[in-house]
Amino acid sequence: MTRMAIVVLTLALGALAAIAAVGLSLWWCAAAVPLVLLGLLGAADLLQRRHSVLRNYPVVGHARFLLERIRPELQQYFVERNFDGRPFDRDVRTIVYERAKGTDAEQPYGTERDVYEPGYEFLVPSMAPCPVPKSPPRVRVGGPDCSRPYDMALLNVSAMSFGSLSSNAILALNGGAAAGGFAHDTGEGGLSEYHLKPGGDLVWEIGTGYFGCRTKDSDFDPAEFAEKAAHDHVKCVSLKLSQGAKPGIGGVLPGTKVNAEIAKVRDVPEGQTVISPPYHKVFSTPRELVRFIARMRELSGGKPTGFKLCVGSRRQFLAVCKAMLAEGTAPDFIVVDGGEGGTGAAPLEFADHVGTPLTEGLLTVHNALVGAGLRDRIRIGASGKIATGTDLVKRLVQGADYGNAARAMMFAVGCIQAQRCHTNTCPTGVTTQDPRRARALDVRDKTPRVQRFQEATVASALQLMASMGVTDPADLRPHMLRRRIDPYTERSYEELYEWLEPGQLLAEPPAAWAADWQAADPDRFTV
Repeated sequence: MTRMAIVVLTLALGALAAIAAVGLSLWWCAAAVPLVLLGLLGAADLLQRRHSVLRNYPVVGHARFLLERIRPELQQYFVERNFDGRPFDRDVRTIVYERAKGTDAEQPYGTERDVYEPGYEFLVPSMAPCPVPKSPPRVRVGGPDCSRPYDMALLNVSAMSFGSLSSNAILALNGGAAAGGFAHDTGEGGLSEYHLKPGGDLVWEIGTGYFGCRTKDSDFDPAEFAEKAAHDHVKCVSLKLSQGAKPGIGGVLPGTKVNAEIAKVRDVPEGQTVISPPYHKVFSTPRELVRFIARMRELSGGKPTGFKLCVGSRRQFLAVCKAMLAEGTAPDFIVVDGGEGGTGAAPLEFADHVGTPLTEGLLTVHNALVGAGLRDRIRIGASGKIATGTDLVKRLVQGADYGNAARAMMFAVGCIQAQRCHTNTCPTGVTTQDPRRARALDVRDKTPRVQRFQEATVASALQLMASMGVTDPADLRPHMLRRRIDPYTERSYEELYEWLEPGQLLAEPPAAWAADWQAADPDRFTV
């Protein structure tokens, strides 16, 4: 209860006592309570100096704050149409919920979308569709320097840390991954017992804070890393360079949230605020980055090792490609995180205006690796608003080998897009450390939902590819995805974008790439 409310209540009780003292009946006292309270509230509104609205419109001005508080719910449930909600519209949320529950994800009467609107994209069906494969293909991750390759599923759980998600959410996600045979990225918050207990395959992600493998002075601890990376459930290790929703900045975990359990997982002092810097201590040049990736692979016993980034400067990524060529080694995989990716909390300016969207990010990384002659040894993962089979097929056309989903997996365990992730008041127990709220998420019920969603989404992607005349994702081509430019014109991705030939940057860079390739320096990150 706020101080103002306490004052008002005290004054109201005092007024009632005064009324009773002069001999009025209890019935009249009860009838007078609302009027007394409103009068006192109005007086308080007139005297306070914090809200101008309340000084000019005492009492009734509170309606404005009430409506503002419930505006997101009103917008989501009563205002937005099925296809225009953000970040995910109702159609997408519904299809995830239905697939997670194992019910039909179908719609009668045709599409509600404007298929002549600029930006509308569609897949190209074949006049000779193929049978749908009986079992989904997997992607072999592991280049020539990797002695323990891993067969990645087409869709996996993207990076979400324990701390950002509740323990029950982590248990359900990893249990679903174990049952469905797909991978679960731990996020940068450390390797917790909730990641390990269900037995799902893990991609252990290391961020700038080196949580779970850090020294007392916040540096990388190779001995602790090697010990944990040797765990049988850890199939790959990943170095996070940047995140799509907030590239270029670090993070802050308030000390109030650093309980004993989280402190143990992250190797940090309990109760103290933890800061993840925006930069890594383990490298400062492209060449050092490539060398550190090779060191992580060696420390992990030869497991696939890679990095995740939200693409920024194409010149800087080309510098990393040059470093790979110069060092004679390369990561086994690169996860491209789109600027439209999600997070528990980020500055609005970063979420809205910093970082390359996933389409352009994938095209940049794919073409750079192809042009440098490196694409055959490096697998590309795509992360950023992948929720349906269509999303997955589009990303495969654009250059990815597999996809990762975060928010869609959250929907599968019960998220309702309340957008309260940063407040610790998640209404469904997904993104909270409040035990009372977290207990609402029943692990036994949500675990099979994760499995069913992933299985149904991959099945949908395979069905879409079969309708396009393709059974192997490697056979997808840019001309199979088209985008409407205006109401009268549509173009294929083959026409819209430049696609490099293998080794083209080494032989004769095309005009659009020549300046960046020339300026790219393996010994520094040139802007």
